[in-house]
Amino acid sequence: MSSRRDRWAELTGGQAGEEYALRFARLAESGHDVHGEATFCDALLEPAARVLDAGCGTGRIAIRLATLGHLCTGVDLDRSMLAVARRDAPELEWLHGDLAHLDGLDLAPGFDLTLAAGNVIPLLAPGTGPVVARQLSGALRPGGLLVTGMGLDAAHLPLPEPTVTLTEFDDWCTDAGLTLRQRFGTWDGAPYRPEGGYAVSVHSRAAD
Repeated sequence: MSSRRDRWAELTGGQAGEEYALRFARLAESGHDVHGEATFCDALLEPAARVLDAGCGTGRIAIRLATLGHLCTGVDLDRSMLAVARRDAPELEWLHGDLAHLDGLDLAPGFDLTLAAGNVIPLLAPGTGPVVARQLSGALRPGGLLVTGMGLDAAHLPLPEPTVTLTEFDDWCTDAGLTLRQRFGTWDGAPYRPEGGYAVSVHSRAAD
């Protein structure tokens, strides 16, 4: 495991699971669509695809994708978040692990899609971004997809300033053998605008 603490742990102390789940439960009760990420990913997938939710948190997205018929595995370093995921969907595979060391987990290779939503990339431990990109790419089958969503300014991050630019992120992906295929400004597919402060990106691993 990495000795460097990720920015999410610095913010929450690793005790945010129940509070995070309650936040989305309240949003759902008030009529908000809390399944935008899952809907977006489902549209990219064939039936019964294998999905790795990297930085899965409380499992909201993976659980929804599983109800849509996909085979989902979640990985997170925050035990409080995983405790909620395991309680809400004990039938799914939830693994405790560092995204910089996915190759040390008991993961069968060849996922159709790896997902890093919820500002996972900006909240990584400092200096681990390129390694995580390689690990996420390595978990994919040839032709598989990496889908990410991340804030690009303080208004879209739980941080005072961004920690990575899109150019830097794309460079990490290129070095990991990934190619940018699509980029949007929201999970509902709105066009990407640099001034919008948020990016949803679809990268693909080269097919053999």
